Amino acid sequence: MSSRPFLSDTKTLRERARMHIQQGAVTPGYTADRTVVVEMLNAALATELVCVLRYRRHHFMAQGINSKSLAAEFLEHSVQEQGHADQIAARIVQLGGEPDFSPEGLARRSHAEYAEGEDLADMIQENLVAERIAIDSYGAMIRYLGNDDPTTRRMLEEILATEEQHADELANLLKELAPAQGG
Repeated sequence: MSSRPFLSDTKTLRERARMHIQQGAVTPGYTADRTVVVEMLNAALATELVCVLRYRRHHFMAQGINSKSLAAEFLEHSVQEQGHADQIAARIVQLGGEPDFSPEGLARRSHAEYAEGEDLADMIQENLVAERIAIDSYGAMIRYLGNDDPTTRRMLEEILATEEQHADELANLLKELAPAQGG
């Protein structure tokens, strides 16, 4: 049971809702440090954008055996990562921040690297490494937020589930590709 009392006083709820009305969804009940959360989300945004670009490059550069199916997989992941970026940017705005889409410093702000990859196996491996980085960074963000920002936490939990699915798919693709390459 929580040590915080449940606020059921309708009069108090109504009064609180009228305070700082220009802050939109951010009510006095929001307990996270918005500056830290927006900064954290902008790092996640940069990570997603770098992943979109890396997956897109891999989609177009995939050549050789299995390249059509792998190119399609890379494109699908790119689209999903763009969706994550859009969700994160919308949440940043909802929290009163500004999403940082500036290409200058994008790679520096990103947790994941932009790695081009030499061949299909290399591309899969680089994407898998990036997904594993995303899994760890989203897990840390979720733990940091705890109950202070349940909306952002839930969004990140949903994104994390997709990143885990991507990592599983890429790990399986890497296993499947190894015999085809004679290794």
